[in-house]
Amino acid sequence: MVQGKWFPTGSDLSQPLAIRCAVFGRGRDARDHWAQQVAVYAGEEPVGSARLWWQDGAFWLGDVGVLPGHRGMGYGDLLVRLLLFKALTHGARLLRLEASAEAAPFFARYGFCEESRRDGQAVMSLAAHDVHLDQCGGNCAGCDLCPPDAAR
Repeated sequence: MVQGKWFPTGSDLSQPLAIRCAVFGRGRDARDHWAQQVAVYAGEEPVGSARLWWQDGAFWLGDVGVLPGHRGMGYGDLLVRLLLFKALTHGARLLRLEASAEAAPFFARYGFCEESRRDGQAVMSLAAHDVHLDQCGGNCAGCDLCPPDAAR
């Protein structure tokens, strides 16, 4: 069974931090004090994590990562949709993130558009009214959420 688990501010972040360290080579930082973390599990095994925080008038998605042996199975898509859903339920109007050149096309599938560049990263944004949780990012093996012509 695949499931997501939220780690609210102040909870034990050892599992999401272990994934962040394995994927990005970074551990805890100051943002962890106010961000909400989410992890995705394949059975009992944590396979991906991400975080969400409010800053400068927008909800920011960050550190969306899946362990190398579990990529291409839809876990990244689940993480993004969990973040988007959480932000929308908290009244988001604008969502932002920073993405590397390699990750930007992944986020573009959800409607994120590059608005600027900072430190070699694309700063991407998405208006809340343009979020479509009834479709995945199109990188699935034919899930029920995708339209028949979705890019795979």
